[in-house]
Amino acid sequence: MDGKYTFERFEKELDDGYQMYYTYVRNRYLLFKTAENCYTQKLISDHPKNPQPRQTVITHKRIAEMFPFMEDIEYKIT
Repeated sequence: MDGKYTFERFEKELDDGYQMYYTYVRNRYLLFKTAENCYTQKLISDHPKNPQPRQTVITHKRIAEMFPFMEDIEYKIT
């Protein structure tokens, strides 16, 4: 591995029960798997010029679309 964090590793860690923290479009989120192809995304801190819902349910496809733009990814074991 060349040291780059891959989407495959990200999705495996979600499947293994990790909670993932990340920054996306200036907002900080917590993401965790709730069911097959179903993930909960909670807003941790928001940027006032980019208001977002406090909690949303998203699909695996949406996570794959967002992944290249996620920054400061951290994880927490549940």
